[in-house]
Amino acid sequence: MTQPSPLSRVQDGIAWITLNRPEQRNALDVPTLKNLLALLDAYEADEAVRVIVLSGEGRSFCAGADLAEWAEAEARGELETYGWTETAHALMRRLHGLDKPTIAAVNGTAVGAGMDLTLCCDFRIAGASARFKAGYTGMAYCPDAGASWHLPRLIGSEAAKRLLFLDELWNAERALNAGLVGEVVADDQLQAQVGEFAARLAAGPTFAFAQTKRLMRDGAARTLAQQLEAEQAAGLLCGRSEDAAEALRAVAEKRSPQFKGR
Repeated sequence: MTQPSPLSRVQDGIAWITLNRPEQRNALDVPTLKNLLALLDAYEADEAVRVIVLSGEGRSFCAGADLAEWAEAEARGELETYGWTETAHALMRRLHGLDKPTIAAVNGTAVGAGMDLTLCCDFRIAGASARFKAGYTGMAYCPDAGASWHLPRLIGSEAAKRLLFLDELWNAERALNAGLVGEVVADDQLQAQVGEFAARLAAGPTFAFAQTKRLMRDGAARTLAQQLEAEQAAGLLCGRSEDAAEALRAVAEKRSPQFKGR
């Protein structure tokens, strides 16, 4: 029996989502996109989930759009209407907009929309064999899943243009040096390192993390004065949270706080 894509499990507050089409290098067909979106919706609503990790089965993280599905749609005359772009955009918006911390554990290649998935996450930890490639202009195409928005913000305009225009293949060290990923670890240590990092986040004040994510997402469109007002409002919410009360008790009792994310 064919296993579904993606696979998912929850353990110790961490939701592990694994793209599971290794024969297709975890390429994103429409069913996979829809399944991913449904999982994100479910995990965002699940109080037992405090962190979400996205990874890929096999030797690739994700090869981007499923070109076989793309070719079949073109043969039917449905390339512009079969729904890939709309579904992919809904997924990217959802992943980027989640309140819970997200981590991309990048094993192997991340190409096109596969790279874009990693860009939507809060943190990117790469195995030493990870490779990043935009893949768009090599097909005489332009970015269509968020790279043109994320990359200039993450690595600067000129580096983004180099990656996009020249369609270069960046190894893990180059990605680290450019700021595309935050950490590179040995391939055989990737899952363990990501697990440790995710556990640190899961033990943290996830309600405050959510407010911080919202402030950072929305801050670029505000003036400093507007952002300070938003920080004040978010700070009031944090100050009234159960986690804030627990933090004060922990200080008074000289112990580590036990945050609940509320």
